[in-house]
Amino acid sequence: MAQSPTHYVALGDSISIDDYAGGPGRGGASLLFANRDEDFPDWRGRDLRSGEPGAMFSLLATDGATTTTLLDVQLPRLAALPVRPTLVTLTIGGNDLLRSYGNTGAARDVITRVQAAVSRVLPEIADLLGRSDRIVLGTVYDPSDGTADAARLGLPPWPDGPAVIGELNEALQEVAVRQGVAVADIAGNFHGHGLLAGDPARREARPAEQDLWFCNVIEPNAWGAGGVRQAFWSAIH
Repeated sequence: MAQSPTHYVALGDSISIDDYAGGPGRGGASLLFANRDEDFPDWRGRDLRSGEPGAMFSLLATDGATTTTLLDVQLPRLAALPVRPTLVTLTIGGNDLLRSYGNTGAARDVITRVQAAVSRVLPEIADLLGRSDRIVLGTVYDPSDGTADAARLGLPPWPDGPAVIGELNEALQEVAVRQGVAVADIAGNFHGHGLLAGDPARREARPAEQDLWFCNVIEPNAWGAGGVRQAFWSAIH
């Protein structure tokens, strides 16, 4: 690999992609690279490209990605990039957990597997970067805002849901601390921007209510993408 002054790579799931935020350039990872000044004027000049006009960005995160996707698809794509990455963000674990929705025991087994997968992936990413302190691992948000009111989300009841998401985030944070990786508190940023702000099941990417950060129940809309970016930025700085 050749060396670039800054080559930012986003790995993981739909928390990092553009699709639900309104299209190319509007997702959380994209905003970290290049702010949309018309949507977020307070962030003008606070992005990677403004700090270094020659910076590069590779969006390898994909919709619906799980830790299996990360290991089998995204990590090989990362290793095959022609320019060495210098910063990597990773959002993962939420889709793994969704596959055990409603079953608390199975969900805790999933958390163990997610923690093991992330523990395996982070050193491999660090080897590609030559360092671990330029990796940012995001936490997973709760669209119910801790209420566990699944009915309003159009989902079957799962009273343990918020607690299990909290356990997943604790597991992710433990791995990050152990491996010297920064944590982006996406979950903390999003609290209060789900059911407490409106209807996360709405499909609009850019609702008039900018306090509502979700669409399609679990996806970050345009305003949620700004919250993802903020969490990444804070972790980096």
